[in-house]
Amino acid sequence: MTRRAVRAWVWVHRWSSLICTLFALLLCLTGLPLIFKDELGPDLKLAATTAVPGAASVDAMITQAVAARPGEVVPYLFYDRDHPILKVPTAASMTADPATFHYQVFDTRTGEQIEVPQPNEGFLYVMTRLHLDLFAGVPGTLFLGFMGLLLVVAIVSGVVLYGPFTRRLAFGVVRTDGSRRRTWLDLHNLLGIVTLAWFGVVSFTGVINTLAAPVELAWQANQLVEMASQAKPASGESRHASIDDVLRDVRTAVPGMNVMTVAFPGTPFATPSHVAIFLTGNTPITSRILKPALADASIGQVVSVRDMPWYATALFMSQPLHFGDYGGLPLKIIWALFDVATIVVLISGLYLWGAKRPRRGADADAGRSAS
Repeated sequence: MTRRAVRAWVWVHRWSSLICTLFALLLCLTGLPLIFKDELGPDLKLAATTAVPGAASVDAMITQAVAARPGEVVPYLFYDRDHPILKVPTAASMTADPATFHYQVFDTRTGEQIEVPQPNEGFLYVMTRLHLDLFAGVPGTLFLGFMGLLLVVAIVSGVVLYGPFTRRLAFGVVRTDGSRRRTWLDLHNLLGIVTLAWFGVVSFTGVINTLAAPVELAWQANQLVEMASQAKPASGESRHASIDDVLRDVRTAVPGMNVMTVAFPGTPFATPSHVAIFLTGNTPITSRILKPALADASIGQVVSVRDMPWYATALFMSQPLHFGDYGGLPLKIIWALFDVATIVVLISGLYLWGAKRPRRGADADAGRSAS
């Protein structure tokens, strides 16, 4: 590589890193507790019972939730992937901001309510919002996505520069017999190349995750409308079917899959005359991919089932890679160790930039004094 090319890559690496490093550091710091969100979450204290999950009446749970919050409605139902519980949010309207939801949690085996803290408050909620959107909604998410793109550029340019800057050193050498800055430079280069694959995957999947809102809008504007147009509701029906009947029919229509989310008519993820049910598979991979189904809200019959489009599937597949939550606690610990190493890389990069500038100023002062 020519000297001019090296200088160009140095310029790209320096400025892409400087612009995004503070935000990347924030994402690493907030992401660390989110890796262990299941372990740090509330203790559910589920009662021992021989009843199977899903045995209790969901209609009864909804009735109890609405009775506890007069004047509010239930827009969604959320099943937990790992525990036999159902989260029933209530809100002022079917289109209310999810941040305003009040959640009530029920044991799906017995129908008993479980007292747990609200998921939209507390330490993990603050960490999640800072990590996802800086409490700024979609603009904050897209801004972090742009910072993620700059981070990918910084990683690529760092890989390009690794060879020219370390060609005279054996791999893994950290020189401690010279200046402090040189020691930090060696440590920065070593940890940077060791965490390269992990940091690249996490950064790239993080950028993909920031596209969740546009992906949702694209699905609503295209596939949801198409599914609804091909699944006309029963004419002359004004009643609403039991949600227990809806769930029973969808489990029959799509066997071997688990219901994860139910969106009621009037919400952005359903239609005025259909209930939308989102299901997942039972394997580590298929458990991350949603399959939507529409049921006629008046008779409770499933009228349309299809796979999500490829761009939505890519989004779902990127999420477990980002948080490392598909391989149990051992993989989470590995993810956390890489996260800590990456924090050191980011901090050392800031130190190297800051340590270099005063030296230049001091050299200039010395030159002026000599003249």
